[in-house]
Amino acid sequence: MSTSTRTLPFPAARVAARAAAADDPYRNRYLIALTVTLASVLELLDTSIVNVAVPHMMGTLGATLDQIAWVSTGYVVANVIVLPITGWLSARFGRRRYFAASIALFTVASFFCGNAHTLQALVFWRIVQGVGGGALLSTSQSILYEVFPREEFGTAMAIFGMGVMVGPTLGPTLGGYITDALSWPWIFYINVPLGMIALAMTLGFIRDSRFAQKVERVDWLGLGLLIAGIGCLQTMLERGERLDWFDSKEVLLYAVVSAVSLVWFVWHELTTEHPIVDLRILKNRQFTAGITFAAMLGCCLYATVFVLPVYLQTLLGFTAEQTGFVILPGALASAFTMAAMARTTGKIDGRILVVCGVAIFGASMWMHGHFTTESGQGDFFWPLILRGVGLGLIFVPMTNLALAELPMEKIPNGTGLYNLTRQLGGSIGIAVTATLVSRFRGQNYAALSEHVSRYGEATRERLAMITQAMIAKGTPAPVAETKAIALIQGQVMRQAAMLSYEHLFLMFGIGMGLTLPLLLLMRRGRASGGGGMAH
Repeated sequence: MSTSTRTLPFPAARVAARAAAADDPYRNRYLIALTVTLASVLELLDTSIVNVAVPHMMGTLGATLDQIAWVSTGYVVANVIVLPITGWLSARFGRRRYFAASIALFTVASFFCGNAHTLQALVFWRIVQGVGGGALLSTSQSILYEVFPREEFGTAMAIFGMGVMVGPTLGPTLGGYITDALSWPWIFYINVPLGMIALAMTLGFIRDSRFAQKVERVDWLGLGLLIAGIGCLQTMLERGERLDWFDSKEVLLYAVVSAVSLVWFVWHELTTEHPIVDLRILKNRQFTAGITFAAMLGCCLYATVFVLPVYLQTLLGFTAEQTGFVILPGALASAFTMAAMARTTGKIDGRILVVCGVAIFGASMWMHGHFTTESGQGDFFWPLILRGVGLGLIFVPMTNLALAELPMEKIPNGTGLYNLTRQLGGSIGIAVTATLVSRFRGQNYAALSEHVSRYGEATRERLAMITQAMIAKGTPAPVAETKAIALIQGQVMRQAAMLSYEHLFLMFGIGMGLTLPLLLLMRRGRASGGGGMAH
């Protein structure tokens, strides 16, 4: 009897334990983190992976460079339009259903992108792919903030951040390898099995938000203004350099439509009862400072990812594969740094970590500013390691600081706006960088040419030496002199381009440093979302 009395409570205890586990909102959090990070990496890879396959696509589809550019532009434009409304869409359709549908749409579109036989079909499916991919980034972030307890928010953002920082860096390298080893359609086909895995894990582990607010009605006017404003802005940034900016009527039209639409959109969203994007959260000083910082972070991240491979491949003659191996250590440094950040949440003031990250990033850009046309692979290792560590120190604490004072039901809207500003910052950074490289090169060439006159003693000696060397190899004298002049001009142009890249790297470091005063508008706050709105 006594034995029976002792053993009776155990089955009941097991049942109670199972019930408690079933109700635990934090169970499976690491599997969920793996799921949403996989989805985010897929989305980010496809932002940059197609760039290296452009020549192959042009040959297969018979398209010009201007036409094939819409393969990238269509994807990014669709992406940025969806980003700010992901919170609204999650509330409208249910987070689990919306996230799963977005992965399914992205995966199906990836297959049809690879199977496209015309430019029109490829651009169409890339736009569809961008619509599906737009949800993956910000919805992933809001999911992580809900499925991890407050004390582990740093861990959640570290896991997510590793994918966000490594994805754009590895895109061109992976794209080049796949294109060379197989063919360009496989840069899309590779998404299919990975997307199916992410979809299965989503259906198995992700649940609807406990904090979702029911959507009463659809703000069609706000949606239309957002599509027109953000779509035209992103298209202008993508095509501006190619069309010579405001000398083009097309770019001017994009600018006017974007400006009018966005001003109208902001006014409408602040005055309507059921906005599609709740801009009232911008009243939170900490969040507004955070997304402003995010814009500069995106600018420096994407612009350096854009300009460094151009420098390595055009001036130093590196292949895409060699470029990938040069960049890889910095990407891994970012990942390891963010993994280490998981242990600092709540222990170290996030603002201090951001200051340290900006200082390290600035030191890295100073080292980048001393690259030359003779730099080798060993010269890039430590500058890129420092860049990776600096960005890693910034990403996790800045994300947590920006969202720290938003109530949990506002987190999906906040992550959408945060990721939108980072994406737009990146687009602005790439557009400005592409323009400045060309202009700086022209200015530097003019300045250097003043000191490389054919009538200068040093130039005459150099010209004579090259000419004699060519004649000695059998080149006729008149031809040898012409070739020698062209060679010197080419060297001057290379040095002018090198100086342009050096100036840009220094500008990135200074630009990031100029954002530090924004930290004065922030409080240390809590680890992240779930607090009340700041007043």
